[in-house]
Amino acid sequence: MPHLFIAVTAHGYGHLAQVAPVVAELRRRLPGLALTLQGPVSTAFAASRLPADFRHVQAAADVALPMDGPLATRWVEGLADYIAFDADYAMHWARQRQLFEETRPDLVLADIPWLPLDVAGAMGLPAVALSSLSWYDILCESPVGGQVPAGLAERMRDAYARAELFLRPAPSMPMDWLPNGRDIGPIAAPHQRDPAGLRTLLGRPASERLVLMQFGGTGRLRLGGGPRLLEGVHLLSPDAGAGNGRDDLTVISADGPSDGPSNGPSVLEVLASCDALITKPGYGTFAETACSGIPVLSVERRDWPESRWLVDWLGRQVPLREVSADAVAAGELSEPLAELLAAGPAPPVAPTGVAEAADLLMPMLEKSV
Repeated sequence: MPHLFIAVTAHGYGHLAQVAPVVAELRRRLPGLALTLQGPVSTAFAASRLPADFRHVQAAADVALPMDGPLATRWVEGLADYIAFDADYAMHWARQRQLFEETRPDLVLADIPWLPLDVAGAMGLPAVALSSLSWYDILCESPVGGQVPAGLAERMRDAYARAELFLRPAPSMPMDWLPNGRDIGPIAAPHQRDPAGLRTLLGRPASERLVLMQFGGTGRLRLGGGPRLLEGVHLLSPDAGAGNGRDDLTVISADGPSDGPSNGPSVLEVLASCDALITKPGYGTFAETACSGIPVLSVERRDWPESRWLVDWLGRQVPLREVSADAVAAGELSEPLAELLAAGPAPPVAPTGVAEAADLLMPMLEKSV
């Protein structure tokens, strides 16, 4: 049976979450499909998203951009990390080649480190990129874009452009320069919407509105104000410190690397059945939200080049309002949140990108069946 090698970037767990529904669909179509995952993510988190029986290689294929909390990127430090990685590129390239020689994949799927795509191309291995962004676009459109060395930019751009395909799931940055770009629909794995069941599971009154507050990333964004945000509204969050001891907030399972045993609902289950979401721009959360039709209060992420494409797209799918991080810190969310709750859910968007991506990848894998 064929072997799929999945390489995910070192920056955040969202990239694994983005590619995971496609991998699950490929395993459904090819039950014997062998899977190898490369990336410095928690194996527990990977197991919560990927089909069973995958091999996990913790080695990083690129570098992570350092963050100050969930909203701010340390761009100068991050660019220095990218330049240092590029200075040792020959060493990284040799290690990646050795990894491919050991695992012998039939298809490399990257979201979205450029090194595995570069090495796969040189080895004659089929390779496909799948992501709503490329690190070339993120760096070059960032506040330090004018300082990106030409050699680093060219290496990244060439590696992305030489992949068999670069699949851009909606919503993506345009990346119009790609000769191999292919636009597909949203990628998500939405849960069944069951608001009554969620309230029963949490022991909350049927008349209460439930709002999920989920930011992801590193650090915390605490909600100020209090003791209640809005009468008749109860907050749910995977971050125990998000509410500063508020009496209108319940902590739920983080559905991630630090999870312990829990009988409560996961973040994805809550997202599908809540009345509104408070979050930051990010592909996974925005796609899952659109595919569940949930109104969104989005906290501005001004320095992230992908944000405007995400926000513009989601605003066409569901009721959406933007607020500043200062508004969150001050607890000044009652008015926009009330407007979203009054608007109610929108018709869910179909996650058509999952099947579209699988249709494009299957012929490459079936050659090895």
